[in-house]
This record gives sequence, C-alpha cells and structure tokens, in this order.
Amino acid sequence: MTDYGHQLIFGSFLTPTADRPEQVVALAKLCEQVGLDLATFQDHPYQPGFLDTWTLMSFLAAATSRIRLAGNVLNLPLRQPVVLARSVASLDLLSDGRAELGLGAGAFWEAIEANGGRRLTPGQAVDALDEAIRIIRRVWAVDRRGGIRVEGEHYRVVGAKRGPAPAHEVGIWIGAYKPRMLRLVGRAADGWLPSMAYLPKGPAELADLNALVDEGADAAGRDPRSVRRLLNISGRFTRSRSGFLAGPPEQWVEELAGLALDHGTSGFILGADDPTAIQLFAQEVAPAVRELVAAERAEPGSRAKAVEEQREVVEAGGSTTLAVTPTPDPEVRLTDHELWDESTRPAAPPAPAGHVYTPHAQAVGGHLVDVHDHLRQELAQVRDLLQQVRRGVVSAGAARAVLNQMTMRQNNWTLGAYCAAYCTAVSQHHGLEDNSIFPHLRHSNPGLVPVLDRLEAEHVVIHDVVEGVDRALVDLIRNPGDFTELQKAVDILSDTLLSHLSYEEQTIVEPLARYGFYAGQV
Repeated sequence: MTDYGHQLIFGSFLTPTADRPEQVVALAKLCEQVGLDLATFQDHPYQPGFLDTWTLMSFLAAATSRIRLAGNVLNLPLRQPVVLARSVASLDLLSDGRAELGLGAGAFWEAIEANGGRRLTPGQAVDALDEAIRIIRRVWAVDRRGGIRVEGEHYRVVGAKRGPAPAHEVGIWIGAYKPRMLRLVGRAADGWLPSMAYLPKGPAELADLNALVDEGADAAGRDPRSVRRLLNISGRFTRSRSGFLAGPPEQWVEELAGLALDHGTSGFILGADDPTAIQLFAQEVAPAVRELVAAERAEPGSRAKAVEEQREVVEAGGSTTLAVTPTPDPEVRLTDHELWDESTRPAAPPAPAGHVYTPHAQAVGGHLVDVHDHLRQELAQVRDLLQQVRRGVVSAGAARAVLNQMTMRQNNWTLGAYCAAYCTAVSQHHGLEDNSIFPHLRHSNPGLVPVLDRLEAEHVVIHDVVEGVDRALVDLIRNPGDFTELQKAVDILSDTLLSHLSYEEQTIVEPLARYGFYAGQV
C-alpha cells in the first residue's frame, strides 16, 4: 500500500476536434461548471484534424475563470523548450495561475519528422527531455543571475535571458512508461502522467512502475512523495458491473479510491467527450472518492467498512449517489439581451456525506427534470410556431391561442404551480399547492434560502418574458409581415428559460431528493 498523501484532483481529457471547435469549448466550460479541477488536451501538432493545443488552451483560459488547463501531453520535439517555458509562464500569468505543463518526449516520429522535427531514438528522446526540463526550469528561475547556458546534445542555449516566472509553481508532469524515463520522472519532474490504456496489466502494473519513479527520486536525493502520480482513465457508466471502471458510479468510487490509497494516484483524468459521463464523474464520483480517501487517511480500515455499507445500501435498493443528472446549460446565447447576471447566482450547499437516496427519493429528484423537459418541449413548440407564422401556415392569432394553453403561460412560475399543471395525478396524490414546495425547502435547509430567493426572482422575469412573446404576437396582428420583434422575443425566451431551468436543476434536484416536495414525503 502506497499513499503519497497528495490532495486529490479530478480532470478531463478532451479531444481538440477541429471540425467542431465549439464542441470542445462547450465541453471545457461544462467541466468547469460541474466542478472539475482540470481540463487537458492531447497535443499532436502534425494532426490537421485537431486544433492547435496551445492556441485552444489560450482561448479557454479567457473563456473560463477557475479550471486549470494542461496539455496531455505536449509534444516536445515540435515545441522548443525556451519558447515553451515562456508560453507556459505567460498563460499562467494571464490566467491567474491556472496553467500546468504536461510534457512528452515524443511519439509518431514519422509525423514529427514530416513536420520539421528531428527523429530520435528512444534513448535520445529521454536525453532530450532531460535537457528540456533543465532549460524550462532555468527560464522560470528569475531569482538567479546571469543568462541561461546549456550545451546539450539536443538543445543548445547560449545566454538566453530568464523570465517571465509563472504565477504559481507550475507542475511539470511527464507521460512515461519505460524504466529510464520513469527514473527521469522521479529525478526531475513534479508528476507522472501515464494512461491506463497503455498499461497492459491494468492497475496491477502501477506498483512496479511507481517503484521506478521512487528509485529515480531516491537517487537524486528527493522525497518520492514530492512527485504527484496522475492517471488518464477511461470507462463506462453502466447499471451493472462488467469490468474495471465499467459499472455504476459507486463502483467507480470504490476502484478509484483503491488506486489512490494502494498506488498513490492523486489525479484522475477522464478521457471522455460525453457530457453525461463528465457530469457523473464530476458530481457523483469525485466527491465520494474524496470522502472515502479522507476517511481512510484519518481512520485506517474505514474504507473497507464504507465499501461494505455502500454495498448493503445498494442491495437494499438505495444508493449513496444521486442518479439524476441535471441538464447542462447549452451555453450558447441567441441574443445579447441579458435580463440577469448569471455570475451572481448563489450556489447550493453541498449534500451531506453518506446520505442514502432511496428509489423513491431518486424519483422525486427526477420529477423536476421531467417537469423541465416538458417546458423545454413547449419552448421547442413556441419556436416551431414562430416558423409556421413566418411561413403563413398559422396566423398570429392562432399562435396566441396555442401559447395561452401552454403550461409556461398558465401558471405563475412557482414550482408547485407548474408541477400541478404538468402532472395532475401527482399534484392530487401529494397535495401540491402553489407556493408549497419552496417554503418546505426553506424550512428544511436554511442554506438554500439565497438560492430559492434567486429562483423566485428569475421566475418573475420569465413570466414577463413569456408575456413579451404574447405582446409580440399582438403587434404582429397589427403590423403583419414584420417578424423582427417576435423573433427577438422568442430568442430571449430561449436564452432565459434554458439558462434558468439548468440552474434550478443544478441547485435543487438533490435537495428535492433529500427532503421531498413536502414534509414527510421522503
């Protein structure tokens, strides 16, 4: 058992596809939204189907505010060390300390050579990486005097000036698998970043490879614990267990906690471009792994007990993770008409550790998403109506009549009201009334009060936005043929409604599963 004691970090490994650049940007923003610590990107500068990784990271640094960014891993043979060091430091300064340096010695040598790089043997690649790390560290060492001079076999630097220094101590994380490279990681790097897919024996191989990293650190007089161990992982979220990281979230929690405690892995980077998988990993797996590892570190032996208790919960039909996935904000806005400042939205307090969600509780949390899906369908119907009115298939008066029958127009935008309008049977069975659910949540958890206040304020805004669509239809009856205001009104409705529904799900799906719609329900 080897636990190096590092704080756990969780990240994503995204494909920088060039034919859909907006997709990778949206996924990176989603990673930040759902709470991941790190977004990483493969780097193949010779691949015309990919965006340039450094340009992408620079763009994302400006498009995000919290998440850290790294290449996974940057192709050293096509990135000159002095320039790379200054690029990393510059991005770190511009992003307020959010850049890390994942670095690789190179692969696919024919492609590298075809794009102007030098073909190296495996041994030469290790030596070149060693020289590059020394150069990069010297560029960042602005407290030392004199220029940088390195007379290496692969890189020659004769008097380059130092600087700039990064905003924080940037980690140099090396992708490595062979003994000599692993010893170099222990001797000169801050982290080891392999991919599980390249370990033929799976997790069992980590012990021997970690020992080589430790050997390199010991030989250099370093504490092996100073080298963070990260891991690129992949898997599938399924209902039943079918292999390593192929199963429900609770299985992932058990297996990743085992990697942390038994092999010292403290950084888990999920290779997936699926928004649902990213959300499950960030919101259900990561927090539970952190809790399990922290408990074991505080009280050795508690992991086995927690795993057994979790299995008993699952066998009884419950789960310690909420299976309901909130719908992400689409991020894309159709207008620049901002009716509220999304950055000022309060966050919901975290769920208590170890809370058990019964199947009924899961259904209660999922009911809000069902209701919202109905409203999203109505929004699609409104947009379709607009197109029919523009084509002359439906009159503006007929469109008003349809709008007046919609749930979003008939209620006053309290949760109880649109639950009642959407699902009469549920409302009769549970006795839902207007304004009944938010007061119940306020009473159950005072920490939700700022969130509920904000949601109610947004309900008022959306009510006015829906009325604005109706007013635009009335104006169209008076002035046929000019669809400008109607299009704008429908676009504003799309922007506000989809943003609000996503925020509401992110903040109160879990409390609804825990407290129910009314006292005594769950």
